[in-house]
Amino acid sequence: QVQLVESGGGLVQAGGSLRLSCSISGDTFKLRASGWYRQTPGKERELVARIFPPATATYADSVKGRFTVSRNDAENTMWLQMNDLKPEDTAVYYCALDNLLGGRRIGGDWGQGTQVTVSS
Repeated sequence: QVQLVESGGGLVQAGGSLRLSCSISGDTFKLRASGWYRQTPGKERELVARIFPPATATYADSVKGRFTVSRNDAENTMWLQMNDLKPEDTAVYYCALDNLLGGRRIGGDWGQGTQVTVSS
């Protein structure tokens, strides 16, 4: 059973930074794409950033240039560095292992989520 545990969320002022961490159990992490998603009430969960092993990353347009995703396969850990945060970045952030088909997520595993709140 794969488990993902996020940490690092919190309250920050606009323009500030936060770094989210995700610790992943199991021995398949190094073989799988992983991602950070976020969700606000009433909206669908959206992809923020995805990273393919060893280090190829893609980003949502809304966070390009501000967020950086990284991973360490030896430590089974993934991070999301978030800079120049904006109030619209406020959401619950989830880390995930992604099962992909044609670039679309068709399943995988989720963490429990961590709240990020950006005040104006």
